[in-house]
Amino acid sequence: MKIDYLRISVTDRCNLRCIYCNPLGGSEFLEHKEILRFEEICRIVRLFVGCGISKVRVTGGEPLVRRGVVDLVRRLAGIKGVEDLSLTTNGVLLGPMAGELKEAGLMRLNVSLDSLDRQNYAQITGADCLEKVMAGIRKAIEVGLSPVRINAIILKGVNEPDIAALARLSVAMPVTVRFIEYCPTGKHTRPAGDYVPEAQVREVIERQLAPLSSVMVGRSNGPACYYKIRNTPGIIGFISGRSSTFCRRCNRLRLTSDGKVRPCLYSAHSYDLKEMIRGGADDEEITVLLRKIIAEKSSYTKLNSFTEDFSMRCVGG
Repeated sequence: MKIDYLRISVTDRCNLRCIYCNPLGGSEFLEHKEILRFEEICRIVRLFVGCGISKVRVTGGEPLVRRGVVDLVRRLAGIKGVEDLSLTTNGVLLGPMAGELKEAGLMRLNVSLDSLDRQNYAQITGADCLEKVMAGIRKAIEVGLSPVRINAIILKGVNEPDIAALARLSVAMPVTVRFIEYCPTGKHTRPAGDYVPEAQVREVIERQLAPLSSVMVGRSNGPACYYKIRNTPGIIGFISGRSSTFCRRCNRLRLTSDGKVRPCLYSAHSYDLKEMIRGGADDEEITVLLRKIIAEKSSYTKLNSFTEDFSMRCVGG
């Protein structure tokens, strides 16, 4: 497997408090000095590109709450060798920023959206912002960010009634709606048993909408499998880390907001690049470590077990 994808968490802060992401036991944020500076992020990306990374995704927390994030996107887009630049957002601030992000060089976008019911959305996220998110999605399509992917996590007893409505977005709009099986990230998050298997989600879609036909989407070797309802503009995808194992085809590394590289989301092991950079390491020293990280990336990880608690706010989804 060619390791060519880097996901970068640019902040651990978020303007929502989603029930499956924010740890139920606490919400302390990192001190600002602990967060990677833009010049440090760009240096790391430049060196990673020299090691074969060509795809970069900006995540959070919520990346759009970080001041100057459009400028960071512009800097990343200007790094020779970055062939694919994307961003994951909750969409609350997207509408006013979509045009700027596109102009800065952003190519495509993922929006987290778990319900189209206003009350249920507010219950899941802690905020009444559904209309803003939908306006942001429409604006992203308008300015040409493509594809726009909508990521939905279905939780047992919470938003199962929303499955068909979310899937129907792919009938009405040129978007990719992806259903992601919930995976816990520690003892403070929701129980592992709250996930809804792909087979159950798919059965609801095919019973209430129409049969799904398998389709190929680009050359991505990521974890999603894609399907389509005939004669519709959109696509439906499934990311099923609980009911299946896709680790052998995982091509991504994660850079946390405080400067650590995780070869795997569920790996307790990480490499502290921030410490190296602020300690005065030169590019050659850092590159040696980056090549080691890429070489060591595990080809198999048991997603249903983990050895430490961590927050997705710091690691990035």
